[in-house]
Amino acid sequence: MDLQAILITRHSKESTDELVHWVGESQKRFDRLFAFFTGPDARLAQVSAWPLSYCVIEHPSLIKKHWKETLENFEKPLIHDAIKRNTLRLLQSVEIPVKYHGRVMTKCFDLICSPAEKPAIKAFSLTVLANLATLYPEIREELITVIETQWPFEKAAFRSRARKILKLYNAGIPAE
Repeated sequence: MDLQAILITRHSKESTDELVHWVGESQKRFDRLFAFFTGPDARLAQVSAWPLSYCVIEHPSLIKKHWKETLENFEKPLIHDAIKRNTLRLLQSVEIPVKYHGRVMTKCFDLICSPAEKPAIKAFSLTVLANLATLYPEIREELITVIETQWPFEKAAFRSRARKILKLYNAGIPAE
């Protein structure tokens, strides 16, 4: 399969599903896709993010050897929103190794508090933090405070996700 050609010419839900099926449980095929995701070509990195996230959601073991590189890629300045969004999509769906919890929490709080970030990125960040709060209950109050502080400035995607988290923690919904 000419993976690069498919990524560049056929960026759609249908081709994403086809690529996820093609990768399956194959570490070798996943590694090929991952190389585009973290590679120097910005367009290939962007378009590989969507199928990569769904590959990890279906087969979480595929990301095990790539955690460090995934987070280094995620922390790069000026990465495309598609890379952030799809990295967060996979982070909210898999068990993150303990040694990366602090980095992930810091990045997610930074994304939520940034006025420049897109609503979907913030919504996924909220879910990642809520998931980690089950292991670290001490971050719940900080998460509630950040939600309440950001609430007046946020769009529906953020508010919808935040509302579910506040309900989970029996916290009130901020006034409109």
